[in-house]
Amino acid sequence: MNVFIIEDEELAVRKLTRLLEEVDPSLRVVGTAPSVRASVKWLESNTTDQASAPDLILMDIELADGQSFEIFEQTTVSAPVIFTTSYDEYALRAFKVNSIDYLLKPIKRHELEASLEKHRRLSNGQGVDSAPRIAIDALVQQLRQQVTPTDYRRRFLVRHLSQWVPVEVQDIAFFYSESGVSLFRTKANQKFSLDYTLDELEAMLDPEHFFRANRQYIVSINSVQQIHPYFNNKLKLTLKPDPDEEVLVSRERASDFKKWMGK
Repeated sequence: MNVFIIEDEELAVRKLTRLLEEVDPSLRVVGTAPSVRASVKWLESNTTDQASAPDLILMDIELADGQSFEIFEQTTVSAPVIFTTSYDEYALRAFKVNSIDYLLKPIKRHELEASLEKHRRLSNGQGVDSAPRIAIDALVQQLRQQVTPTDYRRRFLVRHLSQWVPVEVQDIAFFYSESGVSLFRTKANQKFSLDYTLDELEAMLDPEHFFRANRQYIVSINSVQQIHPYFNNKLKLTLKPDPDEEVLVSRERASDFKKWMGK
C-alpha cells in the first residue's frame, strides 16, 4: 500500500513514518509534503503513475500555509484520507470530505492499526462511499474527551549535560520549534530540547496557562509582557525571557488569544 503523508512538522513526519513501518512493513511512504501548495503539486504530479499514486493519505489539518481542506478545493483527491490533528473543532468538516477516519495526536499505535484495518475493509470491493455513517455529535463529544485530558502534564524530564533533570511546567516560559526540533525556554532562560512535536505538547498542556500562538510557538500566559498590533491583523508578543525571533499570533488565532489573555 502506498501512503502519502501531509504534515508540516519534520519530527512528526519521522515519527509517523516509523510508526507505519512498525505496524505494517509492507506499507510504503511514497511522498511527504509540508504545505497546501506542495501537497497539490505532488498530487497532480503523481496520481496518474500507478507506482507512486497513493492508496491512502495521512493528512494533518493545520499546515504551514493554511488548512489542508484547501487541498480538496484546488485538486482532485481520489485516495481516502485519515486526518491527524489535535483540534476536535475540525471534526465535522473532516468527515464531509473524502475521509475514512480521524486520529488525534499524539497518535497511538493501536489507533493507527485500527484505521488501517478499516481502510483495508473498505478497499476490499466496497469503496469509501459505502462506509457507515458516523454520528457527528457523538464523534465530536468523543474527540473533546480525548483532546482535553483531566490531568495535564506537570513536569518534563530533560537531558542536561550528563544527567537527566526534572523541569516543572510552571517554570516554562514558552515552547518552540527550530529546524525540526522542539525546545522550551524556562523563566530562568535555560533552554532544553524535547522529543515531542508541538502538536503533541499542545495536547499535554493546560489551555488555561498555555496558548498556541502559531505553528512555531506555544507561550505561557505568565511570559507575555506586552501585546502589539501587527500588520494583517496579527499580534506581536513581547515575552520574558526574550526569544531569538519575533513571536506573532496568527490572524486566525488573534481573537482567541485576546479572549485567553482576558480571562
